[in-house]
Amino acid sequence: MEGLLALASDYTVRTVVLGSAVLGVVSGVLGCFAVLRRQGLLGDALAHAALPGICLAFLLTDTKTTPVLLLGAGVSAWLGALLLLEISRQTRLGEDAALAIVLAVFFGVGLVLLTVINRHRAGNQAGLDRYLFGQAATLVAEQVVVMGVLALVALLATALLAKELKLLCFDPDFAASLGFGTRPLSAALTTLLVVAIIIGLQTVGVVLMAAMVVGPAAAARQWTDRLSVMIGLAALFGALAGVGGALLSLSGPRIPTGPVIVLVLTGIVLVSLFVAPARGLVPTWWRTRGRPGGRGRARWA
Repeated sequence: MEGLLALASDYTVRTVVLGSAVLGVVSGVLGCFAVLRRQGLLGDALAHAALPGICLAFLLTDTKTTPVLLLGAGVSAWLGALLLLEISRQTRLGEDAALAIVLAVFFGVGLVLLTVINRHRAGNQAGLDRYLFGQAATLVAEQVVVMGVLALVALLATALLAKELKLLCFDPDFAASLGFGTRPLSAALTTLLVVAIIIGLQTVGVVLMAAMVVGPAAAARQWTDRLSVMIGLAALFGALAGVGGALLSLSGPRIPTGPVIVLVLTGIVLVSLFVAPARGLVPTWWRTRGRPGGRGRARWA
């Protein structure tokens, strides 16, 4: 108990844990819609597309202010999303090819700009490379406040558009017949994903952000067939991964927080894949034992 109280009274622990929890909740909620639309890798492409915006924001303003850098990240990720949509609509390339093009081009531009910044007069003080893999231990209260405000806006917008987004995920043709524009809804969902991604850049970074979008939703999907329950579980799993990973990383010296959060999330996904009553491998195997073609017979048969 004294150890927990000591952790709770530590400024760094409180800041990192709170920031990681905020990231887990918002990425879990929005990731549900991306996973249901089979666009899980969209988060990966948008995260990589955010890197050039961060670098350009620093080069243009010569400041490391978090809102400025996140604004640059958001604009760049949004432009990447627009380019992705246009490639998919105007060419014969599939969505996977468009994702690969946007991811590679924007990430390559970002790496080039990082090289330029390293030669900049303030390059050594920029610290922009932390956005590649995240550096949650450097979070301060002001940054967590910005993350919290962005998360609140994204979650409120998701709640307001819940019915429309549900139609978009399960029956876009029916949504169009009711007068809901599927393109504006897709753009709105992409914008919300961009918000979730820029929230997580400082915590888990560009490279690992895709796991935070896909992991909680994939785990929650194993437990239920109801969207509302899935969203709640995804938010819970994301928060657990964020808090658990943050505490584990802070329990020892020089343990990176972002990768540990992703490892904890991976454990949650694996447990869900194996033991979730609705779709888990073990319960499914057990239920099919007594069916024709199943291996063996169930005990109650």
